[in-house]
Amino acid sequence: MKLKEIFYAPITGEWGKEALPGTGVKVLRTTNFTDDGIIDFSKVVLRDIPLKKFIEKSLKYGDILIEKSGGSDTKPVGRVVLFEGENEQYIYNNFTAALRVRNQEIIHPKYLFYFLLNFYKFGGTLKFENKTTGIHNLKLDLMLSTVEVFIPQIHEQLNIIRSLDKITKIINARKNELQSLHVLVRSRFIEMFGDPKNNPMGWDEFPLGIRCKIITGNTPSRANTENYGTFLEWIKSDNINTTNMYLTTAQEYLSEKGFKCCRYVEAGSILMTCIAGSIGCIGNVGIANRRVAFNQQINAIVPDRDEALYIYSMMQLSKSYIHSTINMALKGILSKGQLSALEFPFPPLALQNKFADFVQQVDKSKVEIQKSIDQLEILKKSLMQKYFG
Repeated sequence: MKLKEIFYAPITGEWGKEALPGTGVKVLRTTNFTDDGIIDFSKVVLRDIPLKKFIEKSLKYGDILIEKSGGSDTKPVGRVVLFEGENEQYIYNNFTAALRVRNQEIIHPKYLFYFLLNFYKFGGTLKFENKTTGIHNLKLDLMLSTVEVFIPQIHEQLNIIRSLDKITKIINARKNELQSLHVLVRSRFIEMFGDPKNNPMGWDEFPLGIRCKIITGNTPSRANTENYGTFLEWIKSDNINTTNMYLTTAQEYLSEKGFKCCRYVEAGSILMTCIAGSIGCIGNVGIANRRVAFNQQINAIVPDRDEALYIYSMMQLSKSYIHSTINMALKGILSKGQLSALEFPFPPLALQNKFADFVQQVDKSKVEIQKSIDQLEILKKSLMQKYFG
């Protein structure tokens, strides 16, 4: 059965500029989408909208939201989430569309949600992308008219849902454990050193450029394809993932020729995003646990006499301070000079080392939990492939 036969026509979340003061309606945007199909309600915004539009765009239980615009060269457009709220009212913006099942007695919305999640995860939306405007848009009408889904009996759908729900619940529980360990490390930092912005313990403060070497990355000429190969990872800001302490693996590598004209650092350096389209990404940090090269959107902080794990944690807790120093006219840029001039507290190395020992012990637990999550994700993907092909 084609998807267009299952859903009502896509309902886009567009509304006019006129407002009904005081409505304060909650809006779900693509910012609230995760790759795993979970809605991040912590990023919900409030908007004042006309009553007519509110009625037209209100979400109902079982609506499947799909990302129409967004994505990037490394992340396809078309992420999906399932709205299961019953007591609160939400609408959605014009970068998303709502898919509403015509007959929920025959077809369960969650079965279709899992189908679309699997479709996205395995690159199904890629052939329905339109990149001609510079923005990745999903040709949703074409996708709904083209993609077919097998619809088993409702009791079989419910069995599939229960199976996938069970493993999803376990994965989310493990992710919560991981998040608790992130919080534990931050709490330990505050306990030992205090808030780095206020420095309540009165540690000596120095400009970062005095205590560390700051290096801005570069891009070896792309006109010379011989600069790129398999010799050394070339890190971009996408590899500085705030949920991971260490840099993720680069998608591009430099050749030995490219290495001769790149800027690189050794293990133990901290890489920070200093140029980004959003100010929220400025100040993201990751630790290099191997030699890496990196592009010009990144500044490396190379400790000279301090512990890398201390500096990494301090930077994580200092994003608001870092953002406060950025010229809003250039809100997407934190220059090497600006970063070097920022002052931070530097307690005795013995205390930094003590903190680093604690972090390393916690990291062992994090590695084991992450390994478990990875194994469960593989199992979930295999089940989804089994059910949906």
